[in-house]
Amino acid sequence: MTKADLVEQVTAAMARTAGPLISKKDCARVVDAFLDAIKLALRDQHNIEVRGFGTFKIRRRKTRMARNPRTGDPVEVAARPVPVFKPSKELRALVAEEHDGGPLPPSHDDDDDNN
Repeated sequence: MTKADLVEQVTAAMARTAGPLISKKDCARVVDAFLDAIKLALRDQHNIEVRGFGTFKIRRRKTRMARNPRTGDPVEVAARPVPVFKPSKELRALVAEEHDGGPLPPSHDDDDDNN
């Protein structure tokens, strides 16, 4: 799902629950503001807890050894902070319930894992 898809979903949900109170353009601004607030909070080392959804936080990755893919030489990768998301129990239960223990559908974001 892209950000544009998310804006579509939120706009449609708003229209279903309360009528067309917000335009798609305004909804896009709200989504952008929400994402910017999360980015800024993480940049400032704050945790963001959305009850019933999950927690965004910064975790420190340890220094580790890796290999240069071209030469095979060992390379030290410095410790660094990385953003992580921990889903709430409610979200994990919802996902598990939806998939009912069966096989998960193929992931559509495999290309994004390397970015």
